[in-house]
Amino acid sequence: MSDKTKPHREPQRECAFAGSLICRVSEGGRATSGVPLAAEGVIDESVWLEVIHKMDEVYSDLIRNEIELEEKNRELEKSHQFVYSVLSSMSDVLVVCDAHGDMRQVNQALLRLTGRDESELLGRPLGDLLADTESRRCAEPFAAKSYLGIEDCEVQFRTRDAATIPVAVNCSALRGVHQELIGMVLVGRPVGELRRAYEALSDAHESLKRTQQQLVQSEKLASLGQLVAGVAHELNNPISFVLGNVFSLQKYIGRIRTYLDAVHAQADAAELERLRRELRIDPILADMDSLIEGTIEGAERTRDIVEALRRFSAMDKGDEVAFDLAEVVERSVHWVSRTVSGRFVVQNHLQGPIPVKGSPGQMQQVIINLVKNAYDAAVDGGEARLDITQHVADGTVEIAFRDNGPGIAVDSLGRLFDPFFTTKPVGQGTGLGLSISFGIVERHGGTLSAANAPRGGAIFSLRLPLLDTA
Repeated sequence: MSDKTKPHREPQRECAFAGSLICRVSEGGRATSGVPLAAEGVIDESVWLEVIHKMDEVYSDLIRNEIELEEKNRELEKSHQFVYSVLSSMSDVLVVCDAHGDMRQVNQALLRLTGRDESELLGRPLGDLLADTESRRCAEPFAAKSYLGIEDCEVQFRTRDAATIPVAVNCSALRGVHQELIGMVLVGRPVGELRRAYEALSDAHESLKRTQQQLVQSEKLASLGQLVAGVAHELNNPISFVLGNVFSLQKYIGRIRTYLDAVHAQADAAELERLRRELRIDPILADMDSLIEGTIEGAERTRDIVEALRRFSAMDKGDEVAFDLAEVVERSVHWVSRTVSGRFVVQNHLQGPIPVKGSPGQMQQVIINLVKNAYDAAVDGGEARLDITQHVADGTVEIAFRDNGPGIAVDSLGRLFDPFFTTKPVGQGTGLGLSISFGIVERHGGTLSAANAPRGGAIFSLRLPLLDTA
């Protein structure tokens, strides 16, 4: 076909702007597609400005993304450095294995313990670190990919010089994003260090127990000191009774001796009869039995009081016995009432016996503290009153001590049983009474609580499990 017969095609120019803007302009200046032209063969200036604006936006986005990427990279480096520092600072040994049991991460504590380098361990099976068959058993579940976790097992680590070190380890599964098993984390500490730590913990526990016993004993002796006046009065009655009887017996013995001397001298019957009437031998013999019985009774009362004091002040040995709580409450109220100087009216509504188990001496210490606190709280307002009631339900007895004092300040309710906290003036309380009482009641399986009574005053509630006597 000749040139004349070929269809005419206009040459085309292609220009690309901003990567996607393509315009096709005919040789005659007419745009066949793309951006309209302001004039034939000339691109409008606004098009160029728009293209430049788009390019600026793309460039700004690139710069912003690059800055964000650098910041995230710095954060990632910091996180990596932090994790590395933590692993290096750990005193416990750490081994991270993959799902096949090959070691992928170890820390400096493990390297120091075994004397090995990372190059000797990383990528090697965990069995290369373990010294015996029993220790290698921990890694066996990985082969079957059925590892669920091993708690607190003891393994033997092999050092560089082939020595063995017993290590108490804890193994846990390492899981991926979708909770699939991807490895194991093993954390442990040499058994020698653990034993030393356990020994130190045991020593600290024993020291704490001794300190606690000393505090209980100190508070007990402080309570005993407050009861001295009442105890002295309690002892004075039977001792005075015994002393009076002894004086009478001493006088009677002189008369009986005079009469017996006459009998031994073989005096005649008339003389003996005269002496018998003059010395009142018959009334003395009739009175002798009552004098002896009264002396024995006074001595037994003195013995009981001293024995109660001995039990109260003696160090508690932790022995538990069955006792009547109602009797302990009655005895405690009696002693406190003898001690206080003002009028103290106690309404004891307990209906004994109330069988419980524990230390009657310690429980008496608790109740004496509660009764004495009730008196101290109410004495400033005039006559001090205390109502003691009981409620039994579900195998538990609740003894309520309600006083007629001003009650407990709201900000003090939550701190009453804290050590060394007291609302009493300086010098009148150690702040340990309620705290120690709280601990004693807890050790007896009960609770001790405080609240303000609805009709005024404070109410302390002592709850203890009843002894099953069936």
